[in-house]
Amino acid sequence: MAPRAGDLLLIGPQASVQFRRPILFRVIRVLTWTTYDGWIWLEGYQLDMRGDAVTRRAVFVQPAGLRTAPTPVATGRPGRTKAPRRVTD
Repeated sequence: MAPRAGDLLLIGPQASVQFRRPILFRVIRVLTWTTYDGWIWLEGYQLDMRGDAVTRRAVFVQPAGLRTAPTPVATGRPGRTKAPRRVTD
């Protein structure tokens, strides 16, 4: 798998041992830094389960271990409703 900007990935231990607990990751770009064979640097955002960006980071991974992640389900946040204003004379 060759990741591209905009891809949503699930990065787990198959991609790198540092991700024992998998993360959702939105790719910004593939960095062209010199690395070991079979490894790449990705720059992007770690996402929470709602799909909101939590942290911007660069990760060192094996592309063979990357998985396409399902699109997070957007859930509405409970909104605050204002109480009706009481008009006084």
